[in-house]
Amino acid sequence: MEGKEKSPILSVRNVRKYFGGIKAVDGVSIDVAPQTITGLIGPNGAGKTTLFNVISGYYKPDGGEIYFKGERIDGLSLHETFKKGLCRTFQLSRELKLMTVLENLMLPPPYQLGENLLRTWFQPLRVRRQEKELREKAMEVLNTIGLLHLKDEYAGNLSGGQKRLLELGRVLMADPEMVLLDEIAAGVSPSERRMVADLIRKLVEEKGITAFVIGHEMDFIMDLCNPIIVMDKGKKLAEGSPEEVSSDPRVLEVYLGGG
Repeated sequence: MEGKEKSPILSVRNVRKYFGGIKAVDGVSIDVAPQTITGLIGPNGAGKTTLFNVISGYYKPDGGEIYFKGERIDGLSLHETFKKGLCRTFQLSRELKLMTVLENLMLPPPYQLGENLLRTWFQPLRVRRQEKELREKAMEVLNTIGLLHLKDEYAGNLSGGQKRLLELGRVLMADPEMVLLDEIAAGVSPSERRMVADLIRKLVEEKGITAFVIGHEMDFIMDLCNPIIVMDKGKKLAEGSPEEVSSDPRVLEVYLGGG
């Protein structure tokens, strides 16, 4: 298979995002290969989440280019990148607390017929058929993420780790080709962290999804991701395997407190 490397699913070229005089993302260029789990680490304020916000369309970049599956996407909205199969989670879980786990999963899919009042009136059978299909798909996703037994539980009652799994499940309802996971393991127990990591591996290996993961938990990222990209002060500082990154003097100095 040597010499037949796949084209990157995501290419970021000299992307910049400024907030006043702050250079949150300052000329970052990265490639993410398909069906990989790439990590993104760096100290607080390094620009990691801002980079995700720009890639996903939550922010518009101040310069540079972004390509997803070879198509330029910088300037598209979050909704537009979502429809193209590039989905993301956020640092804080966004579950609808007073809806059940199952109901939370049935919200994200785009193009739901029931959202159109005229179709609800004039095409009730079609609407009901799609709702049945969505429910079946949601049950399948719940089984995948290990929350099927909690389908009727209010989402607000879930543990931190279960909320992270639910967040992943909501993304999966959109059939993404790539997911941007922002602090997906933050604030959860070590056992729940392992559950999240196992699910991400399963999604990549069995469904062919590409994962790009921000994390502060070094054990989690080092065990899960390869390659790992390091940012500092808005710039890309280093990139490589977990072994290469963890032994890089620049990384030790700015991120791990070495030097």
